[in-house]
Amino acid sequence: MPRPRSEQISIADTPFYHVISRCVRRAFLCGKDRATGRSYEHRRGWIEQRIRLLASVFSLDVAAYAVMSNHYHLVVKLSPAEVDCWSNDEVLARWCSLHKGPPLVQRYLRGDNLCPAELRRVDEYADRFRARLGDLSWFMKCLNQPIAWQANREDQCTGHFWESRFKSQPLDTEEALLSCMAYVDLNPVRAAMAETPEQSNHTSIKERIAPQFDLAEAIRRQTQQQALNEFAVPLKPLLGFEGVIRNGFQHGILFSFEDYLELVDCTGRISRDNKRGTID
Repeated sequence: MPRPRSEQISIADTPFYHVISRCVRRAFLCGKDRATGRSYEHRRGWIEQRIRLLASVFSLDVAAYAVMSNHYHLVVKLSPAEVDCWSNDEVLARWCSLHKGPPLVQRYLRGDNLCPAELRRVDEYADRFRARLGDLSWFMKCLNQPIAWQANREDQCTGHFWESRFKSQPLDTEEALLSCMAYVDLNPVRAAMAETPEQSNHTSIKERIAPQFDLAEAIRRQTQQQALNEFAVPLKPLLGFEGVIRNGFQHGILFSFEDYLELVDCTGRISRDNKRGTID
């Protein structure tokens, strides 16, 4: 039987996780349907935009991602303790940027006068939303659910769009983290969708090499799709490479960016019988 999510994710053991979400049957997340000639490539932008915006609202960092034809990969670092530094007002504002929120919270954010009992109830809501903003399952729900709604609306159908709940794998060593990040960034190359990492659209490696994320366009499109109410927090960059060991808290990836590029390049040039593509 599948293990409960609470047993699969333990921040005490590791904050880094590899996450995969796949479409049901052979539904198109992105790509082009050769049978009908219909292109779904625009959906890649939906997912990439949603990942970057949600990472800024939630207390987690994105280390790597790749959006493929019927699935996507994420490597994330969870930081649930970060939400403890947020005030109740900030927690409520972040949550209500994604969801409508209870009527009492809406009144509070509008500045209406509330009685002490109502204010205590608002504090309870804030505590509930604080826990959600540090939770990987809620992050994935807020990522996948609007994508499914929009895809079904576009395909004029109903029912499940995602195969199942997301799959997660802990990355409990630096070697495991770097290997998984390289694997994720090389997905389009291995699938023969791109010749080099820097030509791999909608991947973290291309965004790191030549940043082109358009925040204004992402907000406009997500708002138009009714997947975002507002976005009033700074855009969080991809998790950085620190390269040196610190005496204090190590926030980023313990590896230099130049060395990581060399790792991706050398790994991508290794030919594998079970993979279609490789770097020439």
